Amino acid sequence: MVRDVLIWPDPRLKAKAQAVAAVDAAVRKVVDDLIETMYAQDGVGLAAPQIAESRRIVVIDRRPQEDPEKPQEPIVLINPVLVGGKGEAIWNEGCLSVPGEFEDVKRFETITVRALNREGQPFEITDAAGLLGIALQHETDHLDGTLFVDRLSALKRELIKRRMKRLKNEMRAQGKTAKEILEEREAAEDGAAQEEAAL
Repeated sequence: MVRDVLIWPDPRLKAKAQAVAAVDAAVRKVVDDLIETMYAQDGVGLAAPQIAESRRIVVIDRRPQEDPEKPQEPIVLINPVLVGGKGEAIWNEGCLSVPGEFEDVKRFETITVRALNREGQPFEITDAAGLLGIALQHETDHLDGTLFVDRLSALKRELIKRRMKRLKNEMRAQGKTAKEILEEREAAEDGAAQEEAAL
């Protein structure tokens, strides 16, 4: 089931998520909802706190960004633990809970993570780099109540917070999702640009 994604600022996004005690049918249902919601929102990753579930669960699929023609390949991480990072990378990040905003964030260049899969079996991803490595760090941050905006300057964070509050007010007033509003804005900007070019 596609779930609503919480938009920052929201206190539920700042809470530390609870470890999953056992991978059972209820946990797998949350996993399935996360995957459906991630794809519905055109996301690369999604963490359970973003759909108001205080559980240490993350799903990632870099395919939409790297090769949209490939079949879906979601990675499920339950109780993920980052066990080693190397190097440094600057990545222009966005977030489904901070829609329409993108900023450069400093991360490890490669990361190793241990987790349980959808069936509760342990596995490890070693020296993940590029989009996968960044997504692992970004989504695991959510489990500890950290968003990418927390890694920005206070000024940038405050400007983004104001825009998110305006967006949330528009969502309430218009009865639309953030995605719908942002798509309408983009279409209006494209239309204005085409009119300008025609002059």
